[in-house]
Amino acid sequence: MINKKTINLISDTVTRPTPEMRDAIAQAVVGDDVFAQDPTVNKLETKVADMFGKEAAVFCPSGTMANQIAIKTHTNPMDEMICERNSHVYLYEAAGYSFNSGIGVQLLDGDEGRITADQVNDAIRKQDVHFPQSKLVVLENSCNRAGGSYYRLDQISPIAELCRANGLKLHLDGARLFNVLVETGDKAADLGKQFDTLSICLSKGLGAPVGTVLCGSDSDIAQARRYRKVMGGGMRQAGILAAAGIYALDHHIERLQRDNAHARILESCLSDCRYVQEIKSVYTNIVIFRVVEEIDAQHLVEKLQQKDILCLAFSKKDIRFVTHLDCSRQDVEHVCEALRSIEFDI
Repeated sequence: MINKKTINLISDTVTRPTPEMRDAIAQAVVGDDVFAQDPTVNKLETKVADMFGKEAAVFCPSGTMANQIAIKTHTNPMDEMICERNSHVYLYEAAGYSFNSGIGVQLLDGDEGRITADQVNDAIRKQDVHFPQSKLVVLENSCNRAGGSYYRLDQISPIAELCRANGLKLHLDGARLFNVLVETGDKAADLGKQFDTLSICLSKGLGAPVGTVLCGSDSDIAQARRYRKVMGGGMRQAGILAAAGIYALDHHIERLQRDNAHARILESCLSDCRYVQEIKSVYTNIVIFRVVEEIDAQHLVEKLQQKDILCLAFSKKDIRFVTHLDCSRQDVEHVCEALRSIEFDI
């Protein structure tokens, strides 16, 4: 009996280490990172800090923890964070901004997930006892719920300038940042200059099994290490994980262009399917589409699952595909064949 391959498009977090990455993991030199004695973790942190032109970095178990540490580093209780309505830090981190940092949030309606300097300017609170104090702006690149849309450097710079002029800190949730950089051609160091802190995820398109690196100034990262400790994020022989991150940064960045191209193939196929009402513009490796009124998204998800294709119902009407390291061109073509073969009585 031939085992069918399951094609998993639920997320790019489902990637598994390549054989070469496993070799790097096996050969990692390790120590106790809580005592700053793991040479492989130290190497990873220096590597990411240097890439983005920052003084220091700290290796965290997850993107959520890195973002939450950054928020706490830049704010005090009763302050306020400004972000786009569909931001990961608002929707998908269990209201950690309130639990960990005791702050409020002001939500802005962006254009495909992107906010502008004018919007931020209008959102800055006046000094008034009735209001929280505006202290932090968070951008997300790429914008997950907006279908992988992204900010270019020239869109970020005016926001950064406004934040500096008004004493606000600026943090980047760079969960899929390298998918963006291979599209825009912007330099990592040029981007890093715009932000006080950046969280760089290694476990999505880059294909590492675990980890995000938070980078920033020496003082901010020193404080971030204390918050990582109190949140339980201090790891011991974490060089085993850091080695995978180093390998990913050395070998998996340029190949992200392939994932982005695969997403556009899926977009083209979906445009010919009668049961698809609308497709969000595809910018990187995320495809979000809406099914017609007569059917539910979960019904299509189940039909695809019967064909060994996994994906995510984002709502009752919306579905998300995410292409990644373990999704080949042949897999994408198989998904397209399956999509074309599905019929509904509509």
